[in-house]
Amino acid sequence: MRVWNSFLIGLSALLPLINPLGSALVFLGLVGDVPSVDFKALARKIAINNVIFLGIFELLGSAILNFFGISLPIVQVSGGVVIAAIGWSVLNEQDSQATTNSKREEAQLTAGHAMVDLHEKAFYPFTFPVTSGPGTLVVLLTLSARFSTGDRSVMVLRHIGLFIAIVVLSAAVYFCYAYASKITKAISPSTAHGILRVIAFILLCIGVQIAWNGLSTLLLSVLHH
Repeated sequence: MRVWNSFLIGLSALLPLINPLGSALVFLGLVGDVPSVDFKALARKIAINNVIFLGIFELLGSAILNFFGISLPIVQVSGGVVIAAIGWSVLNEQDSQATTNSKREEAQLTAGHAMVDLHEKAFYPFTFPVTSGPGTLVVLLTLSARFSTGDRSVMVLRHIGLFIAIVVLSAAVYFCYAYASKITKAISPSTAHGILRVIAFILLCIGVQIAWNGLSTLLLSVLHH
């Protein structure tokens, strides 16, 4: 049950940020006209990179916080606000292409237009920041810190659920990237954005809940003093 719960939380929180369909549009625009075999090979490499990249951040999340001396309640409040803000912004987007355009602009700023060797760019910029940007890392760090409390066995189960969510999303990234040209023709942007709005509302609720958990802990510590 704990694995399932953490999986659903991780999936709901990370899906609007990774946004495989929107990222596929950016990916398609940057890669251009290449054979389908190259599309699949590059998509496979990006998906594997994404699992490793996010998996490392999940494992080292608590260590990073300890190194900087940041307490869990502070991370919960800050991260919860960030998650809620992201959910709110996606929920209120007027343009169905807004998320996609944002990722495209970020990718162009970091990568430019020169695509000399696509496979050399599999990690940067295709994995980071096109697939998993800074917002994804903030959310993952927050969730990792949240799941790193309680009994050791409970912690392990929660992190397993979060890692499964990362794997599932990376598999979705592979599918969307490998068949980007076909998928973008079959699914209208308005339909994809409608689904994203529902997920964004769930993300907003998750962010508020995480922030409240941290804030209530801080308030209790103040009252006890």
